[in-house]
Amino acid sequence: MTALISIHNSVLGKVDHASGWLTPTLARLVFIAVLLVYYWNSAMLKIDGSIFSPSSGAFGQIFPKAAEAVLWDVTQMTFFQRIVIFLGTVAEFVLPALLLVGLFTRLAAVAMIGFVWVQTIVDVTGHGVKLGSLFNAAPDLVDQRTMWTFLFLVMVINGAGPLSLDRILRLK
Repeated sequence: MTALISIHNSVLGKVDHASGWLTPTLARLVFIAVLLVYYWNSAMLKIDGSIFSPSSGAFGQIFPKAAEAVLWDVTQMTFFQRIVIFLGTVAEFVLPALLLVGLFTRLAAVAMIGFVWVQTIVDVTGHGVKLGSLFNAAPDLVDQRTMWTFLFLVMVINGAGPLSLDRILRLK
């Protein structure tokens, strides 16, 4: 039994020692594998030729009730709606790109947490998606978005890790 405990402590001691660089690196890799393309595809749906020309899809995604009321006619968008769509689209391109390269990682991760919960509010209030609750038998929207938030919190707390522009520029 002593030998087993010794092996356990030796192996996990090495893991503990590596966690300072391994945890943030894995958090970024998981983000890249799971959410990077999701966000970039979502941003691409919001533009019609250029980032300054929002699509009817953008109108419908961000302001679903207003878009439906005018049959998704983008010429009916208000100035406020155009600004929100523009900023949201830029955020969907820029924030994931910053996390990809590990630049201003902590700030980008905080911004992504805000983005995720604004996205969740729009999904629930505008699209009628059921929010659900934690600690139930079936994973739902709140479970998914809580996991995403945790992933971003790892980056807020630990930074980008050694394979990042933050580290190269000593922004840590």
